[in-house]
Amino acid sequence: MSSILYVIKIGGNIIDDEEKLFSFLKEFSLIKEKKILIHGGGKLATNIAEQLQIPQQIIEGRRVTDTATLKVIAMVYAGFINKNITALLQSNNCNALGLTGADGNLLQAHKRTSKVLSVGEDLGEVIDYGFVGDIDTVNIRLLNNLLEASITPVIAPITHDTKGQLLNTNADTIAQEISKSLTGAYAVTLIYCFEKNGVLENYEDESSVIAEINAASYKDLKEKQIIHSGMIPKLDNAFAALNNGVEKVIIGKAEELSQLISGTSGTRIANEQ
Repeated sequence: MSSILYVIKIGGNIIDDEEKLFSFLKEFSLIKEKKILIHGGGKLATNIAEQLQIPQQIIEGRRVTDTATLKVIAMVYAGFINKNITALLQSNNCNALGLTGADGNLLQAHKRTSKVLSVGEDLGEVIDYGFVGDIDTVNIRLLNNLLEASITPVIAPITHDTKGQLLNTNADTIAQEISKSLTGAYAVTLIYCFEKNGVLENYEDESSVIAEINAASYKDLKEKQIIHSGMIPKLDNAFAALNNGVEKVIIGKAEELSQLISGTSGTRIANEQ
């Protein structure tokens, strides 16, 4: 029987709130099973870029990453946020190791090619996301070695192309890729934590949590525009994980981590048709 592994991604406003972040990490540290934490950048990278007068562009929930923005992201994600989380975990007796995709050759990626948006039958605008990476390989041996040594990896959303170029990579996608890469060795549960109670039927109503979404209901929710914008990439990643051997995927509020693990909170993503 495979041992349990929790892959948990944290993002949204939780990273920008010191009190909420500390509380989340205290609860995360209490998880007895093996665990991996992947974090986003919150609003800090955007705020610092604006202070440095570096224009920021977000398309379909993805940051366009030019050379100047990449430098800010590397400093903020791999620097302050990653090391602050690692230090807070150590203060809670959770032996953590902060990493980017370049460290230990953890996450190899390639630079995303330009994307052509379709508008009906007409071709739309050509988009260059800049130094944004799509993952090619995960160093499973490194993660296994760390987990077996009771070390919790804390992973910043930066990858590399094996030619010396850092790449900004979506943290939800990293969580999905890492989860599915480890299904051969562990019974993996993937949890996406953010500031909402789960996937909401009405974005303004925190009580309107959709308890379960499967492939058929997901299609229907998109068609009705109940689910749209930034939630679509998150759910696409959730279904990709399930379709590649991950046992459970849950989306919900960071402050309710123990309830998300027990299944009494959040939205469960199901692979039933």
